[in-house]
Amino acid sequence: MIGSRFTVYELRVTSHGFFGRFHRFFLASVDFIGYSAGSMISDKDAPIGIFDSGIGGLTVARAIGYTLPNESLIYLGDTARVPYGTKSAETILRYSMECADFLVQKRVKAVVVACNTASAYALCDLQKKFKIPVIGVIEPGARAAARASKMKSVGVIGTWGTISSNAYGKALTSIDEEISVISKACPLFVSLAEEGWTDNEVARAAAERYLAGFKSESIDVLILACTHYPLLKDVIAGCMGDNVMLVDSAETTANSLEDLLREKGLVSSGPGSREIYVTDLPAKFETMAKRFLGPIPSCVTRVDL
Repeated sequence: MIGSRFTVYELRVTSHGFFGRFHRFFLASVDFIGYSAGSMISDKDAPIGIFDSGIGGLTVARAIGYTLPNESLIYLGDTARVPYGTKSAETILRYSMECADFLVQKRVKAVVVACNTASAYALCDLQKKFKIPVIGVIEPGARAAARASKMKSVGVIGTWGTISSNAYGKALTSIDEEISVISKACPLFVSLAEEGWTDNEVARAAAERYLAGFKSESIDVLILACTHYPLLKDVIAGCMGDNVMLVDSAETTANSLEDLLREKGLVSSGPGSREIYVTDLPAKFETMAKRFLGPIPSCVTRVDL
């Protein structure tokens, strides 16, 4: 990234949420001079960087926007290389580093890894490389689930990558070694969420097929370990019944970020701004993003990492 040149089509949105008055301008052939790897930013009004393999992380961005409405947010969706859940650990790490580098060049004060797979395979390396705070979505979700489970029996659903990493299992048992963890990969949920098929017979059939095994395991908490899955929350809840609490990592991550910023004296007094970037297909991203955020800017920024 340092010293690199690429064309950027940038959209800035000034508001207290993802909605408001839109200011658009064009930057071409931008040279990034860069600065040392994630140098600590002391400016409390610096933006927060958020990245995901695609569109699912917008559920995290939305939760952060609600929890911290005065903060400026920069969101990067790596839509050219989605999904991360089917990639090797080495590839996931490389992609995550490139996404974080892009955000760091924007002089963010913190980075949120809004992807469970990237959190599982790259978070530790990102925290070692950058001096600014870097948080993922796994630890906050695991802590919330551990607190909520009275039966000490927790279910986890996510992508193949997240489930095979056993990141949630490790996090949960490190909190309470008596907790029993039952995990299941539900890859079709991502496609259903992106197609908008979140409350129809196909979604319900997929949920019944994927989640049937949990009903005999007597879990009382189910972690939605993919940022796409909150869009299917009603279908999943209907399948699991009233006795199983669903833990949404987006909400718990937003709360953890708020605690971190307050601890470091980095909470902004606003007003906040919003910038949204993708690595491919901005028009398609815009269409899908409406399912996460409602009305969004008429243009989404495309960048090459």
